[in-house]
Amino acid sequence: MNVSAAAHHPGFLSPTGVEITFVLVGLATLGAALLTVTTRQLVHAALWLVVALGGLAIEYLLLTAEFIAWVQVLIYVGSVVVLLLFGLMLTKAPIGRSPDADSENRWVAFAVAAAAAVTLVWVVADAFRSSWINLHGTVQGSSRATGASLFRHWVLPFEALSVLLLAALVGAIVLSRRDPVADQAAAASAPRTGGKEN
Repeated sequence: MNVSAAAHHPGFLSPTGVEITFVLVGLATLGAALLTVTTRQLVHAALWLVVALGGLAIEYLLLTAEFIAWVQVLIYVGSVVVLLLFGLMLTKAPIGRSPDADSENRWVAFAVAAAAAVTLVWVVADAFRSSWINLHGTVQGSSRATGASLFRHWVLPFEALSVLLLAALVGAIVLSRRDPVADQAAAASAPRTGGKEN
């Protein structure tokens, strides 16, 4: 049974067009993710994050999970990134290169990220070593099947995400508010230049 199933699938030695596209989009997504965490311009980091999240949405589409792909676009690209950009504008973050965007712990962060990536790849490869995804079927990744499972068992995480986004937006608004007493004191201490000199 397993021998016939293995013979039916071409494997890695004869990849299909979908698998080649999946690898190419994955490499582009990885490059965008690296640029997101290495650039020193906050706005550029947010834009590269859009590219990385869009690449993940394309990967979901290639895996026939169109519901998750559109959720990725609508929630992450359309909401989270827009919220980040609004937070940058409301908090008056620097638009150009910022030395504060760099950290001295880059090698520690790189080691932790590499260890997490290796662990994640190993766990996924070990769990799905003998599993095959039918890229021509539309049952498992369809909107009906995924929506029924998602909103039946994962309603609480969705609601928690909405509360988290609301809290982030309220925090950005609070940080952007000016203190009227401090503004009046600064205006009073500023020298007047509107009068004429004799």
